[in-house]
Amino acid sequence: MADAFEEETEQTVTLNEYLDEVEDQELEADLVLGGDEGKECTYGKGYMKRQAIFSCLTCVPEGNAGVCTACSLSCHDGHEIIELWTKRKFRCDCGNSKFGEFFCKLSVSKDIENEENSYNHNFKGKYCTCGRPYPDPDAEEQVEMIQCCLCEDWFHEEHLGLDSADKLQIPRDEEGEPLYEDLICHMCSPICSFLTLYPQTIWAAHQQPNTATPSKEKGVQTAPSASGSSPMSEGGTSQLLTVDHPAVPDNKSKSVNRDVDMILGEKSDACLLGVDLFSAELTSEKNQPMFLARNWREALCGCGKCSEFYVKKGISFLLDKEDSIAEYEKVAQQKRDEKMQQQEGAELNFLSNLGHVEKMEILSGIADMKDEIRSFLQSYDASKPITSEDIHQVFDNLKKRRRTE
Repeated sequence: MADAFEEETEQTVTLNEYLDEVEDQELEADLVLGGDEGKECTYGKGYMKRQAIFSCLTCVPEGNAGVCTACSLSCHDGHEIIELWTKRKFRCDCGNSKFGEFFCKLSVSKDIENEENSYNHNFKGKYCTCGRPYPDPDAEEQVEMIQCCLCEDWFHEEHLGLDSADKLQIPRDEEGEPLYEDLICHMCSPICSFLTLYPQTIWAAHQQPNTATPSKEKGVQTAPSASGSSPMSEGGTSQLLTVDHPAVPDNKSKSVNRDVDMILGEKSDACLLGVDLFSAELTSEKNQPMFLARNWREALCGCGKCSEFYVKKGISFLLDKEDSIAEYEKVAQQKRDEKMQQQEGAELNFLSNLGHVEKMEILSGIADMKDEIRSFLQSYDASKPITSEDIHQVFDNLKKRRRTE
């Protein structure tokens, strides 16, 4: 009975463990939200390159609408909310025609519908090819999921199209930590089959899916694949192949050309691959997920021809540095650091505006509290839990100290 009772007792943590956990949770929240404090609706910013998005199944059970952080807090408090982490090129739907008679409290004037928004089954709380929710109420243990950087869906490891016969496995170190920066799932990998033409440096842990085979059409020479010789010379400079590029078809729309110009700023005529991706139809024996190394996007060719190809395939965002999760979290971390510095500055300004006596009393009180907490932690067994009685004792000791002074 004693053993059974011990198993049922609530797990406890030390003060240091609790504070570390709180700090980690705050940091994770700031990174996911991109530094957005949730005070203003982002609708006025248009289709943002990347932002945290939420789906409200209370208002839109069909799961074809998304709202920003501020609207999830102000307009949908108490509703059934699905956290979608981040979505690219998305504009807040809160209060538009999909919400019926419900109006946004933060930004009333909105278009009837955001036609450029895209939605998948994540907005219904379903993920992966199995369509299960997360967390899964029927699962004995919640399994970590991985997000595809193209379709932005989340996948269970066992549903990525890998089997025991595959040489390609998820790149991890000895401790199980991921060695890749981005995943392109097996559903999206055919769109990016041209990546197999790049050197091994873009692949995590030098692993690469089955090499796609370019069809050799007239006027096209193909570059060596990453599994073979690299198109980079020993000195590290690009070894360009001579390619007779066919003229761009006349049916290219002006909008496509504008998109390419926005991506590149100024077009580059030199192609790193030496391959006309429009003419080279790449095929592979099996669709496999792709695990890409850190900064792999920086290796992509941004010449005018390749950029037009990206636009046609709907993947032009790959050339945008700000689109990546790594860059998104980097900006969020910078905003967090600036916020902490501002808070410290506000505290210093508050003290500087006080009189000498008030300032000394506050500083003395802070010093006394630090000393009391330090004394408590030094004398306390760190392996034991801290109770409410312990906290009360700390403050009682502070009161006694202040009285004697």
